[in-house]
Amino acid sequence: MPDKDLKEILKALPGILRMEHGRGLLITTFVQWGAADSIKILSRFVKRIGPGKFITNPGSLTAGEVIPEFLVSMWEVFDKREAIISGDRRLTFTEFKDRVLRFANALKSLGLRPKDRFAELLYNCNEFFEALFGGSIIGCPMPFLNWHMRGEELAEAINRSSPRILLLDETLVDEVLSIRDRLKSVEKLIVVGNKAPNGMILYEDLITESPSTMPEKNFILALNPYTGGTTGIPKNVNYFDGFGYAMSNISEPPKVSLAEYLRLFIMEMSFSYWFGGNKIKDPFTHNIRCLVPGPLYHAGVIAGWAPFLLLGATVVTMREFDPEEFLRIVERERINWVFVVPTMLERILDLPDEVKAKYDLSSMRSLICAAAPATPELKKAANRFFIRQGCTGNVFKEYYGSAETTITSVLLPSDYEENPKRYASVGKIRCAETRIYDSEKGQWCPPNKEGKVLTRSVMTVSLRYMGTPEKLEKAFIDVDGKSWFDDGLLGYMDEDGFLYLTGRVKEMIISGGVNIYPDEIEAVIKRNPKVMDVAVVRYPDEDLGEVPAAVVQLREGQESTPEEIIEYCKAQGLYGYKIPRVVEFSGSLPRHTDGKLIKRAIEDKYWKGIPRRG
Repeated sequence: MPDKDLKEILKALPGILRMEHGRGLLITTFVQWGAADSIKILSRFVKRIGPGKFITNPGSLTAGEVIPEFLVSMWEVFDKREAIISGDRRLTFTEFKDRVLRFANALKSLGLRPKDRFAELLYNCNEFFEALFGGSIIGCPMPFLNWHMRGEELAEAINRSSPRILLLDETLVDEVLSIRDRLKSVEKLIVVGNKAPNGMILYEDLITESPSTMPEKNFILALNPYTGGTTGIPKNVNYFDGFGYAMSNISEPPKVSLAEYLRLFIMEMSFSYWFGGNKIKDPFTHNIRCLVPGPLYHAGVIAGWAPFLLLGATVVTMREFDPEEFLRIVERERINWVFVVPTMLERILDLPDEVKAKYDLSSMRSLICAAAPATPELKKAANRFFIRQGCTGNVFKEYYGSAETTITSVLLPSDYEENPKRYASVGKIRCAETRIYDSEKGQWCPPNKEGKVLTRSVMTVSLRYMGTPEKLEKAFIDVDGKSWFDDGLLGYMDEDGFLYLTGRVKEMIISGGVNIYPDEIEAVIKRNPKVMDVAVVRYPDEDLGEVPAAVVQLREGQESTPEEIIEYCKAQGLYGYKIPRVVEFSGSLPRHTDGKLIKRAIEDKYWKGIPRRG
């Protein structure tokens, strides 16, 4: 935030503290740090900056100078507390600090300047976090690349973010070499692993040879994820501006006033409070312990390790998700905070009863789910299972958001305990501004009326896609003098502000002029106890243009027929055009590890050589 207007910040502060979001964030921080460590962190921070500056010239302090010193102060106070557990490696905060500073100095020695980017193509590992914070300290964003991508798709994704350096796992060296001549901006390749080919740099050698002193500081929050890419090449999103502006003097300013930005920023950051950070205090380790079973490159997974970023929590990574290993780690590491997608929960619950019964899961407090629709039945089943395995109450929590909007609504146990109907919602609007818009009438919808879901968040007021031809202007709608982001979703809000999603415009099937929303059909078919997963997609029809087709994955050992699935749909209340015209069965459905169905991979085989209509 360049040339911060201290008066404007101080003017906005009382209003922020009156918000439950602001008070909750402060309480959460104090609970996690404790009184003694809070004092130690602040005193160490003041000492590192220099007490004189705070007294004589506080206005001269910039975020780019202050934030790195604050992070290092926190890490030094936590000292021997476990920071990261990654496979067999267990790093304390002191060890983590040392490696972060070494990597920051290494990047500078390789010629990176503030705002230059370096991309990561890594499986979940401690090096991901070291690189993220190292880049942040010297002002270099880190694009998060999806390691599932291959060939031309991977080359295009890398080129969109224009990184000068690519950080990659040793198992992906051959894949990167196969596209090396198509990478327009990459100058150097750094390999995480045991060996690097000639012409590449080994990560461990690089940081070993670099000093652990504080480099020249120019902080920018290096978060730089991509969108999910379920309908095309993923777009690179500028979190380093949206979130980073509050912590940087080189981020691009938002399109709103500083006071408005700060209000939206605090609303977003309060998710650690809404998800229960103010109540989690492990009796043995005295802090939040996060498990990351999903890929770190995914924007939604940030909710699973943000307590590590903000509060000095411990983070445990899984290289790849395995349902029983998930349970084993929760028990062994006393995990109390985890982000999962519905598919992960389904695979856990589908384990044999004798396997699930082996594990003590009593430490769990916040089981956070998002990224794909979760049925009310799945939410209830998850709670029953964790309570049966030792939890003292419901632990399932949910949020709605996207790479562009980040977290918008939050569903808490107290919400659906008060009113079970809310199991069908994605929570109450808590972390951003979201409203329902009637695009035909050009006005806001009343409660319980379906319309477009529009959002204003700390990210949407700064949103840019990096290096892509997409025009963002089409994604915004001006209402009442404000710009709202249209994420292509339909839904309604009840009288209490709970959001219910009913469909996706971009997946809508237009059959003979009638709009059909796959989400509704999928939710019905998923209730069938024989069904593990389902995708409803467009299917070509000579008369109607397109009709719904259901591709069904059955649970292991189950058998069914298309006729049985169709009769089940009818018995559950679907009718007419909502009944799938085609039902096929598949051993598995293509999903990203973030849980999103890759529907284009299913639809393409039906539409090969056929022009799409409608």
